[in-house]
Amino acid sequence: MSVAGVDRALAALACLAGLLGVALSAAAAHIPGADSLKTAAQFLLFHAPAILALIGFGTAGLARIGLARTASGLLVLGLILFCGDLSVRTWLQRPLFPMAAPTGGVVLMGGWLVGILCALVPARRTV
Repeated sequence: MSVAGVDRALAALACLAGLLGVALSAAAAHIPGADSLKTAAQFLLFHAPAILALIGFGTAGLARIGLARTASGLLVLGLILFCGDLSVRTWLQRPLFPMAAPTGGVVLMGGWLVGILCALVPARRTV
């Protein structure tokens, strides 16, 4: 089985999310009042395995690869916006840009919605 470059990139981004989740957890433990970092770390840590699972299902032929990639991409984008905004607010005392976190949250929900479709729509079978 061959894995496309986009799938490898999404898997690498999922692993980066896990790495950053661990790093932000450690930082939040040492910074008084860093509740936003703790929230960002939690979001990164529980979305990373979801992205890996979606890509794994798609590349294994257990789900439609287009849906798996779309759901994964939305989750990655949502994490960048949501967690990026929370982190920037903590360290730089300003937002990433206006409405970045709420936009990221909506994008994350969209990713989960497409994930539902990924689970319910049968994979195409080639004969």
